Amino acid sequence: MNRKDLVEDVATTSGLSTAQADAAVTAVLTAITRSVAGGERVTLPGFGSFERRERAARTGRNPQTGEAMEIAAGASPAFKPATAFKAAVSAG
Repeated sequence: MNRKDLVEDVATTSGLSTAQADAAVTAVLTAITRSVAGGERVTLPGFGSFERRERAARTGRNPQTGEAMEIAAGASPAFKPATAFKAAVSAG
């Protein structure tokens, strides 16, 4: 499923127009992105939670030369699915 399919599904399920469903999907994704980028955890019961995970700086190796190099600290988004979501996916 891509974004267009998601918008069409939301429109059909909710009775909204495609434009309204697109605006709703955009608003939800923007809110999640902004919150997680700001370090806040977003929890959607029955679906899962989104959070920002920090990675410490570390020493790595260049795979071509074997030379040691510093890898800068950083942050990345993470998603942890809820038990109900995992069960639904497992049931197929």
